[in-house]
Amino acid sequence: MKVAMYYNNRDIRLEEMPVPEIGADELLVKVHASGICGSDLLEWYRLDKAPLVLGHEIAGEIVEVGGKLKKFKKGQRVSASHHVPCGECHYCMNGHETVCETLRKTRFYPGGFAEYVRIPAVNIEKGGVYPLPDNVSFEEGTFSEPAACVLRAQRAAGMKKGRSVLVIGSGISGLLHIMFAKMNKASIIAATDVSEYRLEAAKKFGANRVFHASAYLPEKFREINHGRLADIVLLCAGAPAAFYQAMESVERGGTVLIFSAIAGNAELPLHVNRVFWRNEVTILSSYANTPKEQIEAIELIGGAKFQVAKMITHRLRLEETRQGFALVESGKDCIKVIIQPHRKE
Repeated sequence: MKVAMYYNNRDIRLEEMPVPEIGADELLVKVHASGICGSDLLEWYRLDKAPLVLGHEIAGEIVEVGGKLKKFKKGQRVSASHHVPCGECHYCMNGHETVCETLRKTRFYPGGFAEYVRIPAVNIEKGGVYPLPDNVSFEEGTFSEPAACVLRAQRAAGMKKGRSVLVIGSGISGLLHIMFAKMNKASIIAATDVSEYRLEAAKKFGANRVFHASAYLPEKFREINHGRLADIVLLCAGAPAAFYQAMESVERGGTVLIFSAIAGNAELPLHVNRVFWRNEVTILSSYANTPKEQIEAIELIGGAKFQVAKMITHRLRLEETRQGFALVESGKDCIKVIIQPHRKE
């Protein structure tokens, strides 16, 4: 089979690998669509593991079923989790499933930018394979993972009706955050970015106001929110400057949720007294998702509440994966890039 082998962001090669053989409690999935995630481009996180096949937002068709499995059948349309929590450890039992050691070690093989992937037994056993409803396309199915991550993050941040929200960074994760905040009836949703194209997309998907990232955000947000800063700031941009914007833009008693990794794995100093002392500000992070949220995300997509297909700007062949990475990295005229491993034209 063909795979897109990652060496670095500018060196992704079309290579051949054997189609994975599966065991009696495993599945072989033909990948019809695989989304490029911003985290796929984190070279500081990827290079020491290269070469490898990336891609964790997949949807496809089961083409081979292990003899011990009765729940799945050949031809079934599914999405699948790359990582799954054990559901039994200290972290899982205390609501932190996404820092579970099992989640950090599990993965399907070799990765979503391939014609086929093997879903291992533990992913199946822990509920990480999701049948797709008939009205959810393979392309839409790839959104189940990023949408589930956003769903989990907003719950952690305490999103609910009446909250004022600032989304810093209007790439795909920022746009999904805007959609979920709108669903939860936030009182006002403002969004920022350095790209005018993405600011227009933010308005299209539900932001009440948008600001260029160079603006002084606290002043801008006060103007539209009765003199107050944001109850919830969702940091979806990796620039260190965006981190400081987030800290300056949160209201007393508010929450800053760090959703994006900071570029270059930077260490950032923080004025603790000014940000925390007397202000009761909460700063937290959210990483990944659990099967529970992914199932819910599929239901929301299938229920037409989230028209995620409108976010797709590029559909590329497997041999065009390098171009796809370049598009995502540039951020120009691009929201979501989907790789279609079996596409011929």
